[in-house]
Amino acid sequence: MTTSSVVLALAVFGASAVEMVEALTIVLAAGVSRGWRSAFEGAAAAIVVLAVLVGVVGLPLVRLVPLNTLRVVIGGLLLVLGLNWLRKAILRASGHKALHDENAIYAETVSSLSGSPAARRDAVGFTVAFKGVFLEGVEVVLIVLTLGSSSRHLALAAVSAAAAVVVVGTVGAIVGRQLSEVPENTMKMGVGIMLTSFGVFWVGEGAGLRWPGSDLFLLALVGLFVVTTAGAVQLMRSALPSAAERAA
Repeated sequence: MTTSSVVLALAVFGASAVEMVEALTIVLAAGVSRGWRSAFEGAAAAIVVLAVLVGVVGLPLVRLVPLNTLRVVIGGLLLVLGLNWLRKAILRASGHKALHDENAIYAETVSSLSGSPAARRDAVGFTVAFKGVFLEGVEVVLIVLTLGSSSRHLALAAVSAAAAVVVVGTVGAIVGRQLSEVPENTMKMGVGIMLTSFGVFWVGEGAGLRWPGSDLFLLALVGLFVVTTAGAVQLMRSALPSAAERAA
């Protein structure tokens, strides 16, 4: 595999794992509160719909759109997506935004679903699980389509996303809880760095720029954004008041 393929697989896997941890929290809450059958059916239905979206939208992109045009447009989208992930991760790491709390989300979801008795095949449990998996999965589909289409490795991106779903689902089934110990903010920061690096790389390639070392220059971009992100976190910690200080 080339360097870009390895980075692509890692980026898709990491992003998918983060989103699926959040989806798993909702599915587990729906299962505990409304019944496991309905929750699992809702989650499975959402996965089927998302897979269809990849096939219907992704394949025409790969076959019909010129590669350079695709890379410029999708590179720009990746920059927007990656920088948004980085912004939130930097704010959380520097103490200016609360960390994502899967335990709180789980408790809130269970509480909201426990008000009425659940039937054997419960429409509420099905809907909540479907909505949770579908909404979190839409971002996964976007990443799969953008990274996979631009690199002409849609199959690799789809397999990486599917692997993340299997890994998170398996771990969730084994531990029986919402994976609250996963360092989600760290994962989001890493994925944001990789998405931003791909965005810069493909915008440049689509515009006709020849990167030194070809695909290997992706590693240089990743290193650049790692250093920049670490510097931004330190700057935010030292130069700006934290959320706790502002509240005081």
